[in-house]
Amino acid sequence: MSTSTASVFLVLLLHTSISANDSSDILYDIPPFIRVYTNGTIQRFIGTRVAPPLTDPITRVQSKDIVIHPTVNVTARLYLPGNAIPGKKTPLLVYFHGGAFFTESAASPPYHRHLNSVVARANVVAVSVNYRLAPENPLPICYEDSWLALKWVFSHFKGYGKEPWINKYVDFRHVHVGGDSAGANIAHNMAIRAGSDHETGGVLLDGLFLNCPHFWGEKRIGNEDTSNIPIKNMMESIWVHAYPNSRGLDDPLLNPASDPNLSRLGCRKVLVYVAGNDILRGRGWYYKQALRKSGWNGIVKVVQVQGEEHDFGVRFPDTPNALQMLQNFAAFLQLD
Repeated sequence: MSTSTASVFLVLLLHTSISANDSSDILYDIPPFIRVYTNGTIQRFIGTRVAPPLTDPITRVQSKDIVIHPTVNVTARLYLPGNAIPGKKTPLLVYFHGGAFFTESAASPPYHRHLNSVVARANVVAVSVNYRLAPENPLPICYEDSWLALKWVFSHFKGYGKEPWINKYVDFRHVHVGGDSAGANIAHNMAIRAGSDHETGGVLLDGLFLNCPHFWGEKRIGNEDTSNIPIKNMMESIWVHAYPNSRGLDDPLLNPASDPNLSRLGCRKVLVYVAGNDILRGRGWYYKQALRKSGWNGIVKVVQVQGEEHDFGVRFPDTPNALQMLQNFAAFLQLD
């Protein structure tokens, strides 16, 4: 990776390395993600490593880093399948990484590996978006960054965009958005905006993939009443500190059931994965229920994987359940 390319990703991550000796009292602590001190020091515990873009020796998928909006430093990593042929169009996946809004990046090794695997298995082009992180950039900045990225993708609809990989290889009849955890939350909100906004350039989203989506609300549902208090407190702390000026835990960005625009979800099909041991499991099922009640007329399916932890597909990619999810995800991206 060149020095300039590396700086594109690392600028979002390097508020992390000041020693505790230089810090004062802890302002808040959200393990395993982040610790913030009263003097402004930010310490991230995960998601600070960077994998370079290259041609993957196993999948033959090519990748490269691009700048979407230099003023606000919105960037992305693009992926092209090894057997891509110019003029032969394939579906597109616009992906949003997880990390509780505080950590990770499009260049994090787990996400780089995940996108290589998805692109190879599904034979799609992918754009993995690098949005700015809280708390330096509190929500809703990540949503605005992600919408800028999605509009940039839409700008290639007629084949005259700035990125040749998208112009040459993408079939805009099959554009999907997806993500895991907090990234799944962002993906959902991008699909809502795509169905409500007039800035899509005529592009209609085909599908939405949500892996262990980070949704929440004031009222306890599903397995939330039986989960331990520290995990529930962590979930609420994430939102409060990532978005200090939100409407609360029933903010439509966090609780889709409270969104009056839910029926405008701008895609025709949704696939939701939930993990049996995840506190967010019930939110995935509740999302399906809320979509149906809203009057949205698409197809939604929830798959629950028993015995698995949150975000197992990205965290433990070689397990049988993760490999099965990858296979189903790939089929979802290709299904007409």
